[in-house]
Amino acid sequence: MKMALLSSLGTPGLRGALYYTGTRSSSSGTLHIKEPLNFWCGGRVNIKDVKAKSEPVYEPATGRVLCQLQACGATEVDAAVRSARAAFTVWSKLAGMERARVMLEAARLIEKRREEIAEIEVVNNGKSITEARLDVDSARLCIEYFAGQATVLSGQHVQLAGGSFAYTRREPLGVCVGIGAWNYPIQIAAWKSAPAIACGNSMVFKPSPVTPATAVLLAEIYSQAGAPEGLFNVVQGGVETGSLLCHHPDVAKISFTGSVPTGKKIMEMASRGVKPVTLELGGKSPVIIFEDSDLENAVRGALMANFLSQGQVCSNGTRVFVQSSIVPQFLKEVVRRTKAILIGDPLLEETRMGALVSKPHLEKVLGYVDQAKKEGARVLCGGEPFIPTDPKLKDGYYMTPCVLDGCTDDMTCVKEEIFGPVMSVLSFDTEDEVLRRANDSSLGLAAGVFTKDIKRAHRVIENLQAGSCFINNYNITPVEVPFGGYKASGIGRENGQVTIEFYSQLKTVVVEMGDVDSLF
Repeated sequence: MKMALLSSLGTPGLRGALYYTGTRSSSSGTLHIKEPLNFWCGGRVNIKDVKAKSEPVYEPATGRVLCQLQACGATEVDAAVRSARAAFTVWSKLAGMERARVMLEAARLIEKRREEIAEIEVVNNGKSITEARLDVDSARLCIEYFAGQATVLSGQHVQLAGGSFAYTRREPLGVCVGIGAWNYPIQIAAWKSAPAIACGNSMVFKPSPVTPATAVLLAEIYSQAGAPEGLFNVVQGGVETGSLLCHHPDVAKISFTGSVPTGKKIMEMASRGVKPVTLELGGKSPVIIFEDSDLENAVRGALMANFLSQGQVCSNGTRVFVQSSIVPQFLKEVVRRTKAILIGDPLLEETRMGALVSKPHLEKVLGYVDQAKKEGARVLCGGEPFIPTDPKLKDGYYMTPCVLDGCTDDMTCVKEEIFGPVMSVLSFDTEDEVLRRANDSSLGLAAGVFTKDIKRAHRVIENLQAGSCFINNYNITPVEVPFGGYKASGIGRENGQVTIEFYSQLKTVVVEMGDVDSLF
């Protein structure tokens, strides 16, 4: 069904993204990601140092090696930062309308290349093509939104006594660093770069070494859209590369998406240079389903809260609290629908659950299911390795989505972020009880409430300790509204108008129109 498209994308040199050999129109064909994957000074950069580390990048759907990643060391990081610094001196002086034109052109190019980018995301990440297209759309919409914000950046005028006045200027920070996670590679790259460049900053972005393929496409798109050389740069690598970025003296700000432990380390490194940080970290979010809820929508919401992107979503509502009187009906319907989820080749239109991102991560998630069994949880369905019927997918990282019943608050599956397709169902009786239990976590990224009682919905949301909340829906993230967490789930916000504050600094100017009133 995609053969014609894949054939056109495989034309040598077309779009500079992929080349194909073989004839299959799915991930079981032979596909290679174009190298190199690093990008600064306006183009892809091949690291010539023979001592440079090279790491294999895998396709989750098949387990085969897609390409080799060259990790950046101190020399490369410094080159990328210098490239970004040079671009900043030009970009920061442009009017907001001029920056907006470049950003809107980048958004147009993303829309034009939507299918190509989505397929690369699928091959590198393992999620379904349906979801990947939505991720590309989110990236485009984010850039469009912040293009609009670039045109209205302004300060405040304050009238003072005697005709004097003061005003504020919102100014860019300089070179910003973005460090992305592997679950939403293209979306995170856009969510971090769009507000940064809208404010007049430049960026050096480090994707996860597990999913390095699409960030470099975004760099090429910004360049093709007319951005100055070095506005958005990509450096590949792991912990060492990230540390070099955080410690670099010419870096003004760091924005990170990932785990809580890594976020703490980044915050510590940034503190040595008194650099501001935006941290979007982990979650163990509650979904509360009251007995008066629309059960159909509650079930849909719970499935979206747990199985989107194979459960690899930081905001997922993996603690599903269901009022006791409707637990049997809820479990019956959730299990029925979970069993019906089609697992397989993520490039096929009908697939609804692809492969987990890596073999070690798959083993980790399956280990959580085993631990839950030992602690007394009942596996109602799933939680096992899965081998698709296509023999070329036999080495992929698949598992069946899992529903756990009989869970209690002290179980490991309830306390720790699993980051896989595992739903833990807990029963509750009263509103006060469920609020206490839902808030009993060091994390506070998201929360959801399902009820027809609108007063209760707002009352419960008010008392939930979470930064991104949903009423009668879940995992909806429009780019117009802020996204971020409370407590250990992070600092700052992504998206929405407020994000401008996290990528700019305020300068106050006091203008005296009379004589100086001096005590001396």
